Amino acid sequence: MRDHRWFTVGGLAALLLSGLVVAAPPTAKRGSSQFVQTDGASFSVNGSKFRYVGTNAYWLPALNTDQDIWDTLGNISAVGAKSLDVATTPVNGTWFQSIQNGQVCINDGPNGLQKLDTVVQMAQQHGLYVTMTLTNNWYPSASNSTGSSLKARGGTTETTLPRNYLSNDYGGMDLYVRQFGLQCHDEFYTDETILKAFQNFTSQIVSRYVNNPAIFSWELANDPRCDSTLPASGSCTTETVTQWHATMAQYIRSIDPNHLISSGNQGFMCLDCPKLYPLNPAPAPQPSPAPGSKKRSVPVTTKQLLRELADSRRFNRRAAMLSGRLKEDGIRVRGRWAATVTRGQQSSEVGPAYDGSYGVDSQDIMNIPDINFGTFQLFPDQDTYVPSDPSLSSYQNFVNSGLSWIKYQAQSAEAVGKPLTMTAFGLVTQDNAAAFVPFNMTAPLYASNTSYGATNQQQTDAYSTWLNTSVSLNLAGMIQYQWGQQNLTAEPGTVISPGTTGVTLSSRATLASNDLSSNSSPDDGYNPRTNPDVTQLLNTISNEIQNSAGNARK
Repeated sequence: MRDHRWFTVGGLAALLLSGLVVAAPPTAKRGSSQFVQTDGASFSVNGSKFRYVGTNAYWLPALNTDQDIWDTLGNISAVGAKSLDVATTPVNGTWFQSIQNGQVCINDGPNGLQKLDTVVQMAQQHGLYVTMTLTNNWYPSASNSTGSSLKARGGTTETTLPRNYLSNDYGGMDLYVRQFGLQCHDEFYTDETILKAFQNFTSQIVSRYVNNPAIFSWELANDPRCDSTLPASGSCTTETVTQWHATMAQYIRSIDPNHLISSGNQGFMCLDCPKLYPLNPAPAPQPSPAPGSKKRSVPVTTKQLLRELADSRRFNRRAAMLSGRLKEDGIRVRGRWAATVTRGQQSSEVGPAYDGSYGVDSQDIMNIPDINFGTFQLFPDQDTYVPSDPSLSSYQNFVNSGLSWIKYQAQSAEAVGKPLTMTAFGLVTQDNAAAFVPFNMTAPLYASNTSYGATNQQQTDAYSTWLNTSVSLNLAGMIQYQWGQQNLTAEPGTVISPGTTGVTLSSRATLASNDLSSNSSPDDGYNPRTNPDVTQLLNTISNEIQNSAGNARK
């Protein structure tokens, strides 16, 4: 029987493909559904539970030929566990929707939604399920409506990368705001005219595939938050973003009773914020559990976070001193070392990832009745999840902060009682640093820095640690960002353009043996084309998950 694999499509003024996932072939059970469903903290298909590992290829719908799409899907399928992110608002080539001066046009032609039909059909033929992301928080200012180059988000510099090369160049919330003559990013969530335009686009996509079992889920947005290129207004709060999720999830559910709905947010929390959808009943303080019993799951708290950060820092400092990596300091009092003010001082701040600074309360969003599962992303070279520990190297801080982030996300999801997916994770290597473009920029940040990033082995080790931790904490899905494809068809003015596709790698980099062509897929720094061990790792973890699931069903 053919494997059933999964991938995501995402969109803005178009649509994004955001994940391709391989799962074990479930056997249909009597009375079960062919659509993906939730079962407590798990997913199920045809009555059988499943978990997955995947990869991301946001650029898939923008490829120039059907053969390139077919070959890419085939390669992803062959690995055994992949997911990909794709966007579709190119000026040349494929586009799904255009918005200009408040006028909206949806493209149902061969280079529009008909091409999306082709992608979905081919994915289904490869045994893949599709998740569609309906918009993106990030979108840069274009120099003009037809130009091939983009202004950076600040609007002061240009890049010669082809249109749609970067994941933040497919339209999105700021496009709606600008083209409807508004000023603040969060007006996307609150303006009735924008809401109706976005719902119109959403209904065109959702109703098109409402009865198609190849669709895994509808993801409302990639990384929604209060601000983006455009600033937030003074009135945007976590409740603003949560209410938008509730409105859109209810709207989609009124059209589609079959498919799952998720947020797509980064997982940012607001531990002490008021909730629109509080846990019911609210968790009470828990006594120590009896031996052999399991303590009831409770949400992450400020007190817990600060205590665990302090404990971790003390442990790491002691280990560093014992290993000789850190000398003792402070003042000796009666033969013992007393901490200096700097060492003993502990901040009472939990940091922006936990205090609602981004306008996101992932727990409150996850607890919306029409939201079926939780999401989060892991990019420690772009986001700060816990304060850096001076006792550790930058790399070890990245790894440890990722572990903490996964742990707290799992705890939050367990308190809500829904499945949790890590919809994207990545770590930039030294070999690929010259290609690294952060999600809110349009030009490489470290083009001239030859020392930035992890080694290939460190990247593999970090991914292994994060994936194995995610498996042990019962995450339902994990998606690596991003997939790389070679030998693609190049056409002028498209995402795969002759002579312009690709960013120069470090002089140390050695391409994988299958990198046969300069016509490679876009790379914003996370493409593992110089580290084939990543692909092998994903395959190994996926096989372990599927074997475990298979044993459980026997």
